[in-house]
Parts: sequence; structure tokens; C-alpha cells
Amino acid sequence: MARKSSKRTTRKAAKRQFRPGRWLFRWSLRLVSVVFLLAVAVTLLWSVVNPPTTYYMMQESRRLGGVDHEWVPMEEIAPVMARAAVAAEDANFCNHWGLDVIAIRRAIDEGSNRGASTISQQVVKNVFLWHGRSWVRKVLEAGMTPLMEALWSKRRILEVYLNVAEFDEGVFGVEAAARHYFGVGPDALSGTQAARLAAILPNPKGRSASQPSSFVRKRAASILDGAATIRADGRARCFQS
Repeated sequence: MARKSSKRTTRKAAKRQFRPGRWLFRWSLRLVSVVFLLAVAVTLLWSVVNPPTTYYMMQESRRLGGVDHEWVPMEEIAPVMARAAVAAEDANFCNHWGLDVIAIRRAIDEGSNRGASTISQQVVKNVFLWHGRSWVRKVLEAGMTPLMEALWSKRRILEVYLNVAEFDEGVFGVEAAARHYFGVGPDALSGTQAARLAAILPNPKGRSASQPSSFVRKRAASILDGAATIRADGRARCFQS
């Protein structure tokens, strides 16, 4: 009996032996699960609640002593503004699931990342993450973008984008931008005004919508044509009725 008891004790001790690899894997799995559930919860929250600010907006507010920003629902934004933003930044917005593989391949072939970032990716970066070129942010962005696409409508993604995008130093969102540049509400923007706002999005601190350079004028004219094209060919259906 003593020998059998001794053998059982030895086997139990072996089972209880600490294994660093298994312990690390188990806790890593738990950490990943917690992070994923947190990401889902936050993404669901912002699908129905308007984000009051973003990390970048807070940074700029501290630097400038305040920013101009007021949320406005999609119903109060001129439809041409939504089409102009899509034509300028992500013409295939309605046709992809957050990552535009064709644009990414084209950018790789051209040796740059210009044009590879979709509106959905920009929303993830602005609302959930931070600005910068680190690989950590890029990986998180690539992981969260399909999640957001699965939980949000395209209309909601574009609505958030138009409300958090930077249009000038300290000017965020289309409501503030429309009044800042043209003295009108976002619902009263003309096609030309909307196209000029879209034309400055890649470089809001270096371009002006109210005093456009020749480049901005030409770019705005091209965007206006693009906005008409995506309306005609159905690429605006996912965010406009």
C-alpha cells in the first residue's frame, strides 16, 4: 500500500510541475481573448454612440488650446459631400470589406503606400488608434478594420469619417469645415465647395478650400466628376438611398 501511495503522489507532483511554455501560452490566449472582446464592445458602442472626440483631436486641442468640432448626422450633410469624400479618398468604398486589396497591390507595385488606405482604415486609425507609421498601429488597424466593417453599416462608417476628419489646423468634421471655409452649414454645401473640402483632406494643414491653389482647383474638378460617376454607376448606393 505504501508503494502504491508513493507512486500516486509522484504522478500528482509531476502533473503539478510548472511548465513555463504552457503557462505563457495559456495566459497569452486569455489576453488575446480579453483584447478581442474589448475591441468588439468598443466597436459596438461607437456604432450607436457618436464618439465625442479622438486621441488625435485631444492632442491637437492640448497643443492649440482648443479645437473647432461639432457632430452632425448624415441627414444634415449635403449628399454631394459624402460622394465627393468617397470619390476623393476611396472610390471603391462600397465594394470592399475595409481593405482595398487592389489598391494595396497597386501601391506596392508603385513602391508607395499612397492610395492604399481606405476610408474604413482611416476611421479605425482616427477613432480607435493613433496617428503614426508604426507597425504596431498598422497591424491593429488591419485587424480592427474588418471587425468594424462587420459591425457597422457603410453609411455609419462614412458618417463618422466626415465628422472626425481634419480639414484645417484645429478644424475637425464637416460641420466646422463648412462654416470655417464657406460660412454655411454642411447641408448647404454646393458641389464645388464639397469637392474642394474633399480635395484638401490628404493635406488639410497645407491646403485651403476657400483660397484654393491651382492644384486644389484641378483636384476639386476631378473629384466632382468622380462624385457624379459613382452616383451614376451605383458605387454610392451603400451610403445613399
